Amino acid sequence: MQALSGKVVTQRLVGAKGTPAFLAHPEAGGPYPCIVILHERYGLVKHTEDLAERLAGSGYVVIAPDLFHAYPDQDALHRGDVGVVPADSEVVDAIDDVIPFFGKGKSDPSRLGLIGVCQTGRYAIVYGAQRPLQAAVTLYGAAQQRDWPASEKQPVEFEMLISKVSAPVLGIFGEKDHVISIADVQRLRNALEKHDKSYQITVYGDAPHGWLNDTMPGRYRPEIAKQSWDEMVAFFDRTLSRDHRSSMIEWKFSSAKHADYDFTKNVRLE
Repeated sequence: MQALSGKVVTQRLVGAKGTPAFLAHPEAGGPYPCIVILHERYGLVKHTEDLAERLAGSGYVVIAPDLFHAYPDQDALHRGDVGVVPADSEVVDAIDDVIPFFGKGKSDPSRLGLIGVCQTGRYAIVYGAQRPLQAAVTLYGAAQQRDWPASEKQPVEFEMLISKVSAPVLGIFGEKDHVISIADVQRLRNALEKHDKSYQITVYGDAPHGWLNDTMPGRYRPEIAKQSWDEMVAFFDRTLSRDHRSSMIEWKFSSAKHADYDFTKNVRLE
């Protein structure tokens, strides 16, 4: 799909169970494929809403649910001073709560993709293991050590969730990420291959954690942001098209790193 010339319409909604959400869609035409985009650890902030609008401008109906809306100090959350870690079941319930908003004339919920970013990256897999998805995307998430073992909030081991995903997976990572090492990315790749899942994984050289976030100047990398965004939109254009009926399992791995790569030297940037 190409970027639309028409207007993008946005609105704020609240699901039947109380989940606030930001919805963006093209004003004209349709029905369009649907995408759920999840926010980073900062909650539903303007950056996530900007991404939703941008995707809508490419011909998608996009909804961004606020997974952390119940936390009492939203200002501290948005600043990154505190963290919220919901149970997997709570995230699935929140996404389920906003999915009905896709059931309008401009959307085609049968063509559904989901994006998880940073902390929420793993939820693309969590949700895809339990609900029908046509595309699952994780941006610098879903590969760090804490995502893999079972726990009270993550009752199913991550590899078991991977084994249950039917949607093709796109994972985009950065060489300079201080949270996710290239070895972590390889572990994700190996699990996807072990369970015969279609995937496309890219590691961008020199990219730090959060390079897509233009509200954080220390992290933002405009050129890499454009390349990775274009890669993601092309992935959605292919997997959410009406005629996508691939019976093939496709594996695509691309990684760029320096010869002296050392994950222990990667640092957090603001």
